[in-house]
Amino acid sequence: MEQSRHNIIGKIKGSDEYFIINPLTKEADIISEAFAEDLKKGIYEDPDELHAKGYLTEPEEEKRRYRHAYLDFIDARDTDEVQLFYVPTYACNFSCSYCYQEGYDHQSIGHTPEVIDAFFAYIDREFAGRDKYITVFGGEPLLTNANAQANIEYLIAQATARSLGLAFVTNGYHLEHYIPLFEGAFIKEVQVTMDGVAAVHDHRRMLKGGAGSFQQIVRGVDAALEAGIPINLRVVLDRDNMPHLAELADFAIEKGWTDHPLFKTQLGRNYELHVCQAEQSRLYDRVSMYEELYAIIQEHPALLKFHRPAYSLSKFLFEQGELPDPLFDSCPACKTEWAFDYTGGIYSCTATVGKSDEQLGTFYPEVTRKEQIIAQWEDRDVTTIPECAGCSLQLACGGGCGSVAKNRTGKISSPDCRPVRELMGMGIPLYFNEYHQDSPKTLDNQGA
Repeated sequence: MEQSRHNIIGKIKGSDEYFIINPLTKEADIISEAFAEDLKKGIYEDPDELHAKGYLTEPEEEKRRYRHAYLDFIDARDTDEVQLFYVPTYACNFSCSYCYQEGYDHQSIGHTPEVIDAFFAYIDREFAGRDKYITVFGGEPLLTNANAQANIEYLIAQATARSLGLAFVTNGYHLEHYIPLFEGAFIKEVQVTMDGVAAVHDHRRMLKGGAGSFQQIVRGVDAALEAGIPINLRVVLDRDNMPHLAELADFAIEKGWTDHPLFKTQLGRNYELHVCQAEQSRLYDRVSMYEELYAIIQEHPALLKFHRPAYSLSKFLFEQGELPDPLFDSCPACKTEWAFDYTGGIYSCTATVGKSDEQLGTFYPEVTRKEQIIAQWEDRDVTTIPECAGCSLQLACGGGCGSVAKNRTGKISSPDCRPVRELMGMGIPLYFNEYHQDSPKTLDNQGA
């Protein structure tokens, strides 16, 4: 027997202990430093136990397990719900300090029912028989000029006629105005961005002309929750607003949002994607962002009532009492996610939509598809990325974001590596306050 090539061993932050996880066998344990050193040296006090958990394995046994897990993953992905993004405009009423769509064509457009009809005709045909829903994206989709509102009303009507769920990604400024129009539609959620309390948010996400937006967004969130519309509050973080995150958490808690069953949150990292940002020093990499978040939570533990960060697999392990299934692919592009815009373009995902050099075809005025490039996106997973082949992190990382990888290397089948070991090292002490007393100590959902 030999050690599994999927073992991940790392040090627990603020502790002398280590963790060992195996995403293929879904095992996770706390081990001592001496135990970790013995594993590195190939010394096994209890090889039978290590074999039972898959930390020690026969190579052919592991290959079979890997192959079966991969086939299960593909089967599950092929039946997963598909998210179809539609961009009715790239125009926006905001002038955010970190806008990544600055270089986009923000031309005003008229009411375009023929384009929307072509979009629905395309998805009716191409995704027939698949569970699916539409996420309306931008730009800012919820503008109040006559053309913008007419397009949204028509889009809602066509989706509702097909019993398709709808989600909206909005800055939230006109959310209150649109709530009556959502009545009768199948609204899955509305994602609204709020980067801090008023003084912080209004400095980062102001209207064109400089006026603040915070108070009107708050009214929209309140009205949506009162109307039974799920809200996903997103915070875009960098070094400018991270120090104020706890203030936003306290605000949401005081508002009662965090106790509402239809309220959830997500944290996003401000990073370069489409255009260069002038102030590079304010951007985090993944590890530094979560290190600072970890430190803030130690001082303000109530922040966890506002948001529980994933810290790779840590949150899932804490809440579910086991590891998730092996992740062979973390990029949904051209598999369970597609994007479309009002010009008739087809794209792989929200990270590529609107970029002319990333267009994969058209659904209007005629249907065209770049099948060879689409096939590259469809085939991208850890089995087709050469750098993933020998990496022990592959089934926790999934190869990362294909768009980020392509921007960096020029190749779709290249990795966007995730710092799994470092994040787990922070997440385990964050979520697990005590461990079993046997050795190695099994991680479970104590205290969840």
